[in-house]
Amino acid sequence: MIGPPDTAAGVRPGDVLVGKYRVERVLGAGGMGVVVAAHHIQLDEKVALKFLLPEALQNHEAIGRFVREARAAVKIKGEHVARVSDVGQLENGAPYIVMEYLDGIDLAAWLKQRGALPTELAVDFVLQTCEAIAEAHLLGIVHRDLKPANLFCVQRADGQLIIKVLDFGISKVTTPGAVGHEMTRTNAMVGSPYYMSPEQMQSSKAVDARTDIWSLGIILFELMVARTPFAAESVTELAIKVTLEPTPPLRAFRADVAPGLEQVIATCLEKQPSRRYQTVGDLALMLRPFASLQGRLSVDKILGTLRQGGMSGALPPAREIPPPLTGPPATAIVPNTAASWGHASSSTRPGGKAAITVVAALLTFVVLVTGGALVLRWPPMAKSPPAIPASAAAPRFEPPASTMAAPPVPTVVAEPAETLRPAAPVAVPTLAGTTSHASPSPRPNSAPRSNASAPVASSPSAATPAAKPNCDPPYYFDKGARIFKKECL
Repeated sequence: MIGPPDTAAGVRPGDVLVGKYRVERVLGAGGMGVVVAAHHIQLDEKVALKFLLPEALQNHEAIGRFVREARAAVKIKGEHVARVSDVGQLENGAPYIVMEYLDGIDLAAWLKQRGALPTELAVDFVLQTCEAIAEAHLLGIVHRDLKPANLFCVQRADGQLIIKVLDFGISKVTTPGAVGHEMTRTNAMVGSPYYMSPEQMQSSKAVDARTDIWSLGIILFELMVARTPFAAESVTELAIKVTLEPTPPLRAFRADVAPGLEQVIATCLEKQPSRRYQTVGDLALMLRPFASLQGRLSVDKILGTLRQGGMSGALPPAREIPPPLTGPPATAIVPNTAASWGHASSSTRPGGKAAITVVAALLTFVVLVTGGALVLRWPPMAKSPPAIPASAAAPRFEPPASTMAAPPVPTVVAEPAETLRPAAPVAVPTLAGTTSHASPSPRPNSAPRSNASAPVASSPSAATPAAKPNCDPPYYFDKGARIFKKECL
C-alpha cells in the first residue's frame, strides 16, 4: 500500500467509473494496480473492480500480466476461482477487470490472526485449491504465484467455507502458439520467493505444472504450523536453502501430524520435479485419507476434471488409488434400523422375536390339543395281545398301577433251553376297566376257554399233551402276579 488508499488509487468513494460502477471503498492498492469495491448501478449488484494505475500504463510487462490474468480467470469456470463478469478500459485508458465481490479473508491474514489450522481444514483448503489448479493446468495455464495471500476464504450460502484462487497475473501459458506463451522473459524472476520451486528460482520461463505442486506443498506446510519450511533474511540465502537443504520434517513443529501427511508434503517438496507428484490428481489422491467428507468430494471432482480433459493416463493405476471412504464395505454389519430391514436377517429385524414367540405358542397349542385328545381316548379298546407260542419263554405280567394306567407290558423270563417244555394253552388276560383274571375250565381234558376277542394259542405239536396232576390250573397267584407251576411245564 502506498499513500492513502484514495490517493494511491486515483479514485474516491462515490466516483462512477465507465458510467456504471460507483466506487464504495478501496480494498487494496499496490505499485501497479488497485482493487475497489463498487456497485453496479444497472444490475444493483456489488462487484470488485481491478484496474492498473496510470503510472503503470507505460510498463508493457504489467499490462501483459493484467491481460493474462483476465484471460486465465475467465476461462476457468469452477467455483474456486473468482468469476469475471466484464473487462474494458477506463476513461484514462487503463484496463480493468470486473469480478465477483468476495466477502471473507485470505489465508495469509487468517494465519496471522488465528494461527495454524486444524489438519482436516488445512487439507480441505488445499484440495479446493487443487480443483481450480487442475482446471487451469488442463488449459495450459501455470499459476506460478500460489501462496496463502492469493487463497481467499469465503462462506457460501450453506455456511461452508470455500477457497477462491486469486491473481493469475503472472500465470504462464504453456500451450505452444497460445496467446501469451512467449511473454515471460527467460531471466525474469516472478512470484513470491518463499513459495517458488528451485527451478522457478533459476528460470521462471522453464517451469511447468509441477512448480505449482511445489507451491501447494509449501502452503500446506505453512497452514499446519503457521510458518514456511525455509526461512532466510535475503533472497540469495533463501534460494540456497530451497535448492540445497533438505526440507525440515513437519512433525518437528507439530507432533500430532500423521506420518503419512508429512510424507505427502515431503514428496511435494522434492528438489527434482521428476520426483514430485506429476499432477494435482496424484497429490489429491494422497491427501484423501486426511481430508473430511467434503474434501473427499473435492478429490472426486479433481479426478473427474483431469479424466474429462484427457489426463487420466497421468493418474496412478486403479490398484494404487486409495479405497473409497463414502460407503461401507461389503462385509460391514448392517445396522438394525428400519432403513436396513431389506438387508438384515429376519432374526435381527424388529418384531422378529415376537414372530418366533407366536409360532412357538401355536406349536404348543397344537401339542396340547393333540395330547388332550389322546388322554380322552385312554384307555384303549380291550384287545387281546397275540397268542404266545408254547415253545416260547413263559411271560410274566406286571399288574397296572391303577385302572387308568397303560396295559401291562409282558416281561419275558428266559429259562435254560433244556428245561423248556411246551406249555398248555392258556387264555391271555384282558383289561376292561379293572384288573381281572380269567381261569380256564376245571375239566382236565378240555381246551381252555378264552376271551372272545383273543385267539387261542395253539401248540406246535399235533397232539394235545395229557393233563398232569396238580396242574389244574397250572399256575398260582403271588401278590397279584400269575406264576406257572414248574411241574406243569
